[in-house]
Amino acid sequence: MSQPASKAMVRAMVVAAACSAAPAWSQWSVTVLHPMGTTQSRADSVFGPTQGGATVVDGVLRAAIWSGTPESWVDLHPTGATLSWVRGVSDTQQVGYATFDDVSRASMWTGSAASRVDLHPAGAESSQAHAAAGSQQVGQAFINGRLSASLWSGNAGSWVNLMPANGTNSVAFGTDGTRQVGRALVSGLGRASMWSGSADSWVDLAPAGATNSQAMGIFGNRQVGWAVFGGVVRAGMWSNTADSWVDLAPAGATHSNAFDTNGSKHVGVAIIDDVFRASVWCGDHADTWYDLSQVLPGSWGDTHAESIWSDGTMVYVAGRGFNNTTGRVEALLWSKVIPGPGAVGVMGIAAAMSWRRRRA
Repeated sequence: MSQPASKAMVRAMVVAAACSAAPAWSQWSVTVLHPMGTTQSRADSVFGPTQGGATVVDGVLRAAIWSGTPESWVDLHPTGATLSWVRGVSDTQQVGYATFDDVSRASMWTGSAASRVDLHPAGAESSQAHAAAGSQQVGQAFINGRLSASLWSGNAGSWVNLMPANGTNSVAFGTDGTRQVGRALVSGLGRASMWSGSADSWVDLAPAGATNSQAMGIFGNRQVGWAVFGGVVRAGMWSNTADSWVDLAPAGATHSNAFDTNGSKHVGVAIIDDVFRASVWCGDHADTWYDLSQVLPGSWGDTHAESIWSDGTMVYVAGRGFNNTTGRVEALLWSKVIPGPGAVGVMGIAAAMSWRRRRA
């Protein structure tokens, strides 16, 4: 008789059960957020009841937020702008950019077009904000001839340049309110990066052997993004250091990327059979991957999952997909009830015991 299953194996079986077993994980629902009167829409971020992104009205890309339904759409496009976009949301604010006189300007809103705050740093040629958490906003500014990872605390005058001392270009894509993640070009190599509020706090997350890498999202001690190995972009995650890299690329994917994390679950995209598939990983392993496009009604093409948020009872994923029926890109919101500890525990124990019986 073989030895009993190890704790690691039991844990892996519990995770697998929570991810894939019906009805625990596979019963996702989806809401199409596309508002009437718009020709395109996309959701790029979610926090609590708010989703942020953009719609196209009369050929103009317009910053937008929703509260879970297409009818809840709020147009944040500021007067005089030729383009605007919400890239990130937090509990109290929305961030992105608005273009005036051909200059993109990092911007922050609090629920209405009139609430816009200009974050554009003095002397910058252009700027954009990509994410927000707590009192922080992060993004980029093209200033002094270089694209520089940027940090704000609510106004233009608070701007902090996060460019590492030996960097030539950099961008910040995510923040958890304390630390920031993104990418820095150092010695000609794109390197996944993390900061703690200053340029000299830079941490190089580039995995060994990667020819390029980028961190996109952060929550606590988890960072997610991508790295290139052998010419292939592979989704992955870190736990604060370069050597903690874990490859999340699902089997059969020719390209994958992780955009956001809530600490235990991660979202992004994988190309399988030449189709972009909205993706969620409900654990820290490639085999916890789930294809969210499976739950869409009707006929859909490429789909993307951009952002994830959970309150411990529900999990929400914001993204977009190409609706083959309407012929347009439409904003999407996936949701899932998180199984209670008892349900996950029972299924995990059953899976582990089944594994032990098969091995006996």
